[in-house]
Amino acid sequence: MTLQFSDRLLHGADYNPEQWLHDPAILARDIEYMKATNSNVMSIGMFSWAKLEPQEGVFDFEWMDNIINSLYENGISVFLSTPSGARPMWLAKKYPEVLRVAPNRQRNLFGARHNHCYTSPVYREKIGIINAKLAERYAKHPGVKLWHISNEYGGECHCDLCQEAFRGWLKEKYGTIEELNMQWWTTFWSHTYNDFSDVESPAPHGENAIHGMNLDWKRFVSDQTQDFMNHEIAAVKPYNTDMPITANFMYYFNGLNYFKFKNDVDIISWDNYPTWHKTDDFAIGLDTAMMHDLMRSIKKQPFLLMESTPSSTNWQSVSKLKKPGMHLLSSMQAIAHGSNSVQYFQWRKSRGSSEKLHGAVVSHNDRSDTRVFKEVAQLGDLLTRLPDIAASNTHSEVAIVYDWENKWAVEDSQGPRNKNMGYIEEVQAHYRAFTKQGISVDFIDMECELDGYKIVVAPMLYMLRAGFEQKMRKFVEAGGTLVTTYWTGMINENDLMFMGDAPHGLTDVLGLVSEEIDGLYDHESNAGVVQQSLSTGVLSGSYSCTMLCDLVHLQGAEAIVTYKDDFYAGRAVLTRNSFAKGEAYHIGSHFEDSFYDDFYRELAHKLTLETALPVQLPSSVYAVSREDESTKYIFIHNFSNAAAPIPALDEAYSVIARTRPELTQEQWTLAPYEMLIVTTNK
Repeated sequence: MTLQFSDRLLHGADYNPEQWLHDPAILARDIEYMKATNSNVMSIGMFSWAKLEPQEGVFDFEWMDNIINSLYENGISVFLSTPSGARPMWLAKKYPEVLRVAPNRQRNLFGARHNHCYTSPVYREKIGIINAKLAERYAKHPGVKLWHISNEYGGECHCDLCQEAFRGWLKEKYGTIEELNMQWWTTFWSHTYNDFSDVESPAPHGENAIHGMNLDWKRFVSDQTQDFMNHEIAAVKPYNTDMPITANFMYYFNGLNYFKFKNDVDIISWDNYPTWHKTDDFAIGLDTAMMHDLMRSIKKQPFLLMESTPSSTNWQSVSKLKKPGMHLLSSMQAIAHGSNSVQYFQWRKSRGSSEKLHGAVVSHNDRSDTRVFKEVAQLGDLLTRLPDIAASNTHSEVAIVYDWENKWAVEDSQGPRNKNMGYIEEVQAHYRAFTKQGISVDFIDMECELDGYKIVVAPMLYMLRAGFEQKMRKFVEAGGTLVTTYWTGMINENDLMFMGDAPHGLTDVLGLVSEEIDGLYDHESNAGVVQQSLSTGVLSGSYSCTMLCDLVHLQGAEAIVTYKDDFYAGRAVLTRNSFAKGEAYHIGSHFEDSFYDDFYRELAHKLTLETALPVQLPSSVYAVSREDESTKYIFIHNFSNAAAPIPALDEAYSVIARTRPELTQEQWTLAPYEMLIVTTNK
């Protein structure tokens, strides 16, 4: 199913009416407030298990019937959540096995949210029952449009049930204990296992230094979570096979390999809570843009912004308010990068407990004349005037590799740096350079294919798995442009170092051999000095570099940039190699942003990459586009508290909307925190 909710843009929130059943007047006002903000969808049920099943086997759906029917009668659809994210007290009290065991092997007490064992047969049985009851009752209700499976899956359990499941997972993968010992290299420190029954998960007071084990445990946790999710889906899907499925993901969440989930859900959704105004808002905007593009790329189709805040976020270090204009700008940024919805946590602020001070559309004062409510209503009105955008998608000629399993390995590597290895930061540096030029980017992992791209960038590809070195080779052979970096091609999928020259399987493609890598202290830096032009001469002079310095021997590649300092001064740090019909570049250190800006501007010119706009934008502004068969929609963002003049576009471009409607459409200057939306024919 390639569901996109392409008939309209959605606007709504997480709604928790079970907190307000004692006051029907509040529920009635909520309906009126929703209509006033042009809200057309509400997510309900994610924390409702104790209200739906107050005692084991005793169910109460009447209150939910009333809520769903009332919303539907007022033109508001429902995303119905399964309630596995927070279990009722009776379940934990009667069946303590459902509670998680921490890495120190201590079982948790009742409380928190995802405090349950995904392996537990009892937990699976009980969630299967309540899910089936919900599906039997609501799966064909005309107001229910989507299954929202659980809420922000995450965490791990180390109980005896999970230990046995982990051993079974390992036995299926390795077949014999001898093969496990070989792949984990357990002869080091004399940690050889005699039987699968001897293996336990990593523990702070036990084994935690076998990197192959640590990596496999993370894979197992991700797979077990995926298996539990599919158990939930299996309970609801038969009641309406056409009802689409989603599960909301999180910002850079390290615990799950989200690419593995792409075939199990019909649409990707995620929860977005940037720390606006903490540092440079343009930098925060580009970081957020990357997450939007990563989520869109998982299925290469529009996604849903399932959660955001219209004001502040209470669990961050400082609950900073969004400045005027930022809510509309940041919400429309999600639309620009492929979302077909803007939804909030939460609709109405809770009176008590941990998120009573989290931002919401309706605050404790229960008023509709607040600044936040007015901005939400303004956004809702804007979304109703942009229906055609929902049927558009993003076209990218550039792919950047972001691989969760590689990230796990990089961060567990114990050298060449034991803090701040910077995998995300390295990926972001390449992404920012393209995005600032208005060049759309897809993200892929090593199980994806490379067909259709002009450039593939593979930052810090320490691990090689899924035959990815062969995919990169074939990509370059066919005429593609490959960019690799330092710390590439060192280990196999089980965290064993490759024997022979590095980068493994790519030395001829790159035309070089990496011999050593120098770790720099935080106070140290080197520089790269440009020796020759790539095409237009934009890349010139010298650029500061930090973190790590790859020392390579050239075997056919040419040096474009060389190190300035240290004993490896004069050795290549940026190389180019022609291979078959394509080219391969290798970047040997982590550079300042201006290097990536200039380098990728050269490559974009050389390869005639498509940009969102044909003009140079101010430094605080970037543009991104979506398109359908006939129209290109360009979103121009100003992530600055200062006005930003942009070059006026010719008559081929038409302004269709802006997030500051009080300004006339003829004005090309962007106000602080404003977005301008223009169209052009393809």
